Amino acid sequence: MTRIPTEPGTTEEEQIPHQSGGPSPVPAPKNALDAYFKISARGSTFGSEIRGGLTTFMAMAYIILLNPLILSGADVTGHHLNHAQLTTATALAAAVTTLLMGIVGNVPLAVAAGLSVSGAVSALVVPHTTWPQAFGLCVIYGLLIVLLVVSGLREKIMNGIPLPLKHAITIGIGLFVALIGLHKAGFVMSGGPTLVSLGPEGELTGWPVVCFAVTLLAIFVLLARNVRGAILIGIASGTVFAVIVNAIAKIPGKDWGSSAPTLHGSPVAAPDFGLFGHVDLFGAFSGKGMGAISASVAVFTLVLAGFFDAMATIIGVGTEAGLADSQGRMPGLSKALFIDGSGGAIGGLVGASGQTVFVESATGVGDGARTGFASAITGGMFALMLFFSPLAAIVPVEVASAALVVIGSMMMSQARHIDWGDREVAIPAFLTCTLMPFTYSITAGVAAGVISYTVIKAGKGKWREPGPLMWILTAVFVVYFALTPIKEWLGVH
Repeated sequence: MTRIPTEPGTTEEEQIPHQSGGPSPVPAPKNALDAYFKISARGSTFGSEIRGGLTTFMAMAYIILLNPLILSGADVTGHHLNHAQLTTATALAAAVTTLLMGIVGNVPLAVAAGLSVSGAVSALVVPHTTWPQAFGLCVIYGLLIVLLVVSGLREKIMNGIPLPLKHAITIGIGLFVALIGLHKAGFVMSGGPTLVSLGPEGELTGWPVVCFAVTLLAIFVLLARNVRGAILIGIASGTVFAVIVNAIAKIPGKDWGSSAPTLHGSPVAAPDFGLFGHVDLFGAFSGKGMGAISASVAVFTLVLAGFFDAMATIIGVGTEAGLADSQGRMPGLSKALFIDGSGGAIGGLVGASGQTVFVESATGVGDGARTGFASAITGGMFALMLFFSPLAAIVPVEVASAALVVIGSMMMSQARHIDWGDREVAIPAFLTCTLMPFTYSITAGVAAGVISYTVIKAGKGKWREPGPLMWILTAVFVVYFALTPIKEWLGVH
């Protein structure tokens, strides 16, 4: 990785990267904590970091409710996982990995159970294995990603992606995040006479979507007025509004996306660590599990999803936070990648499935987060939820979703860095941007962008220009798109 020029007496990470590539003067730290996290050096403040950390937590607190629902719904030979144990495991894994990302990695990235990983585990892996075997595959895929980081290959891949594609990845994630927010809020729905529609049948219905719209407009107004902490204030205000509306209108609980904005019973709940350490590392490869070929394909799928989803998210959020240099490279990237890879193994060990960097981290960045101190705040909140998990349910998903739409609008600003008149980069950038939301997959967007970039370059006689790593990625992504026929050829079901 090319080093960023530094001022005398400072390190690479103490510089504030700019699009011009040169460093700016580094302010003197106010105290030891400031010096460790480089808060002043990155142009931030403790207030901004705290707001950013709380905003990120509020935007992704739904994972404490949603991940247990995904995993507990999967049936393994008549055995369903305990919901309370899954809630504890989800909060614990998120707390540990996010704290590591903040304290060791010093980047404003939060880590929690990846829904793509949990979905793959529950739908593809679990029907053919025991739960300990499924969690064992999560540990293996996490360790493989760590191996890629230690070897330096993962960082080389990230740095080897052309700058226009990095900007396109940021835009694509913005569109993807916005679509997630609109869908979770019930504003955009699927399954009707058209692919997607306004509301369930072409029109908006219900008070929850009103809460979403009120929160969204409130945040936009606050941002337009340059109010500090606009996203956090908007989420908090939207939650209060939702509580009042729910109390007056007596909205049925099923009308809310995850749970109604009310507190049921005591706010305190004792954690249940019953799933911790229940891991069968290689059982899925045996005759009593999925078998060697099927288990290997499952691990390959998990590695691809975890590797490129996190890679794209780190590029997108890091660029939005101003932590990337003129070539889209981030100082201290290897630490963040190592912790993200470790999250897969940590999630499997505690029984929460693989952990990955969350795109919701962008909400904290939008509220001022620039350092790992914000992630430490987010991780600390997840740790508190081990004992106060009922409180996480008070923020309705419709309110939190408004923040995702806001961040999506912010990330679109990267479009100005792409030369849309140059078709060699405009076409791959377009495919990257559009396929992420249209396929509901970050990996698919990155794959389409990489393949089209190398093929177009080769078609113009510039096949050497992408470089060996891009061609290797192209081959890997061709396998990714052709995975189903490959599995059929291998006899894998």
